[in-house]
Amino acid sequence: MKKIVIIGANDFQNQLILKAKEMGFETHVFAWKDGAVGADNADFFYPVSIVEVDQILEACKKIKPDAVASIGSDLANITVSRVAAGLGLPANSEECVRLSTNKYDMREAFANAGIPVPMFYKVDRLEPYLFGLELPIIVKPTDRSGSRAITKITDFKDLPEAIEKAVEQSFEKRAIVEEYMEGDEYSYETISYKGKHTTLAVTKKYTTGAPHFIETGHLQPSGLSEQMLKKIEPVMFRALDALKVTDGASHGEFKITPDGKIRIIEIGSRMGGDCIGSDLVYLSTGYDFMEMVVDVACGKEPVLERRREPARAEIHFLFTLEDVEEMRRFQAEHPEKIYRISDLELEHAGHVTDSSTRIGYYITIQDLDDRSV
Repeated sequence: MKKIVIIGANDFQNQLILKAKEMGFETHVFAWKDGAVGADNADFFYPVSIVEVDQILEACKKIKPDAVASIGSDLANITVSRVAAGLGLPANSEECVRLSTNKYDMREAFANAGIPVPMFYKVDRLEPYLFGLELPIIVKPTDRSGSRAITKITDFKDLPEAIEKAVEQSFEKRAIVEEYMEGDEYSYETISYKGKHTTLAVTKKYTTGAPHFIETGHLQPSGLSEQMLKKIEPVMFRALDALKVTDGASHGEFKITPDGKIRIIEIGSRMGGDCIGSDLVYLSTGYDFMEMVVDVACGKEPVLERRREPARAEIHFLFTLEDVEEMRRFQAEHPEKIYRISDLELEHAGHVTDSSTRIGYYITIQDLDDRSV
């Protein structure tokens, strides 16, 4: 039986575990025990933190897997790259993962490739030159995801606290401070194989807005015109090349400015979290994104084949008990449109500070031409 090592076991990674088992793989899963939703579904579960790269690599040398993979996590993506390299298995290079997980290095790579970027700085404290930036500005950790410690600043008096919070959340204890880009926000989902990129879907993103921009939901298809989609693709592919992405999934976040320009926020060389890659792409396009990720991790070219009829797919995140009540009403009125409801952590109600502390989510599906809800 073929073997796959999966880094991480939270709710999102659990979808990859289930997919790999469906594909006939023996699954070996490494993750911290706390919150490891996928532990019970794994054939073999190892309660090892995903940051313990050397320990995981030594275990994998005994397992001898055919592939190493993860989805939706920058931190797990780093481990995948290093472990795969140690085993001689396909994966993006460590340089690619560095460029795509450190927001400052990413901005530099884009700038060097001639891709427009806002004015940006990397700091570990308040610096006088930051007052020369044009308000509003965005402050965030250089190397975290999940909307952690992101703050929009409209008054310089709030800048010291925002930098302090971002530095606290950063692994390298640095923050990136950059000028804010106006516009509607989207994400771009791709699969790459030996340097060739293929567009799978574009996602409309909904957030809480300023100051912290925590995601409240995602929708596919995005509603963008074919003309705009054709304009976006070459920009995103240039950005992927600038980050040296060659193999696997990528999740790019970008804005369309009021005057129609495309401005990249960031790109992760891994599948988008929030069930974007694991569920929404499959539901909205019919393409089995997770199967493609596994195939590429095995060194096989992904198959672009529709496995179901495309639909309108949306994930809704829950922040308050009122959100839960609204979900229950929707479930009662439209049970046929509920695809999945996550486990709920009601103790987080009213205390959501980033993506990891949301109560839960539900995914809805409906015909592409159905606008009844």
